[in-house]
Amino acid sequence: MKFDLRGFDQLEKNLSELSGTHSIPLDDLMTPDFISSCSQYSNFEELIEASGFKVETEEDFAAIPDQEWEQFIQTNTSYESWIEMQEAAGVSHIETKLLKGLK
Repeated sequence: MKFDLRGFDQLEKNLSELSGTHSIPLDDLMTPDFISSCSQYSNFEELIEASGFKVETEEDFAAIPDQEWEQFIQTNTSYESWIEMQEAAGVSHIETKLLKGLK
């Protein structure tokens, strides 16, 4: 009996690339696929624009009042909090990286 193990080599490579601690830019985490799956918006930029906050820099984003941003996320996405949304985006990001080259 023969087994095709080529996928395991790719999986091992992908897993190796994921090991350790990584900082992922918010734009890479909040992909268009992720945003459109949990909201009526096509991408993160559209979501931010709809919030009514003027965001041109990371500092602008950090300056958004937490309570107002939480309320916006609860009302306009399928998540109950910004933290929950970030965690889900992280899981999605890891799944995408782990399965890269396997489909």
